[in-house]
Amino acid sequence: MENNVTEFIFMGLSQNEKVQQLCFFLFLFFYMILMTGNFLIIMTIQRSPNLNSPMYFFLSFLSFVDICYSSVTAPKLIIDSQAKVKSISFVGCIAQLFFCHLFGCTEIFILTVMAYDRYVAICKPLRYMTIMDRKVCSILVATCWLGGFVHSFIQTILTVQLPFCGPNLIDHYFCDVHPLLKLACTDTKVVGLIVIANSGMISLSCFVILVGSYIVILLSFKTRSSEGRRKALSTCASHIIVVILFFVPCLFIYLRPSTTFTEDKMVAVFYTIITPMLNPLIYTLRNMEVKNAMKRLWMEKLVVRNKRGSGVNLSGIGIASVVPVSKRIAGNKSVIIP
Repeated sequence: MENNVTEFIFMGLSQNEKVQQLCFFLFLFFYMILMTGNFLIIMTIQRSPNLNSPMYFFLSFLSFVDICYSSVTAPKLIIDSQAKVKSISFVGCIAQLFFCHLFGCTEIFILTVMAYDRYVAICKPLRYMTIMDRKVCSILVATCWLGGFVHSFIQTILTVQLPFCGPNLIDHYFCDVHPLLKLACTDTKVVGLIVIANSGMISLSCFVILVGSYIVILLSFKTRSSEGRRKALSTCASHIIVVILFFVPCLFIYLRPSTTFTEDKMVAVFYTIITPMLNPLIYTLRNMEVKNAMKRLWMEKLVVRNKRGSGVNLSGIGIASVVPVSKRIAGNKSVIIP
């Protein structure tokens, strides 16, 4: 069967105009917080020499992926909230599907890598910097990207080969595998099983690895002091919260046959917008090092801005000027004063 569909129409989160107006302002606000928070984390980690450990290297990478991941769906959702016809071209739909799964799967892998990083840091602290050196961290990040690309490529190839002959109405706010399989003019049972094996099993496998790593970490607390347990729990608690917020919705969506529910759209909001927005808040509110680094950078900017604004009245004009080198004679010693 030939594909005669050139565009798809989204139903969006709601057909009610008042609800759509609310969605516009609400998700615009969420997206602004998301972008600001994640950019702030990236800039803080990049410009703070104290935050040079592998944990913060992966955290900055997670913030970058969150920005990319949400930018695939959130701007389109915000614009469509003001549009009467929420359309997207066939090519645009496939591109959105590809990048959504690319960044989503990469985030799953980076969260798993961050769990391994916490395991090494807590269970093998003396060998931590040797095991998690810069080369190993770079290889792990590259592997996350490669794994996300392979996963997304398979999902996209499976979908683009399906015939779409109408209707073209997608009961969602972005192009995903299950809604598109529902519109295909052919039997999609085999493709649906491959999707489960690809998306569902990746999510489940990584989730099991994450749970296992944290069980091992919690068991290791028995041999630690109360102060050591408190610091380790504080570090891991943020990561555990992010994992729950991200993985539970993903497992609900992808670890089941290719069927769609009305709740899918609201569940998808959590892992495409809400969780990436909360990640900076979760990590900064529970991490004193990040908060202190942000305060230092903020104070440095204020000092520089005040110096540029006020200047030093050295030439009688109110503007800082260059003063030639002079000499102050102290006894028999000459001291150079700039």
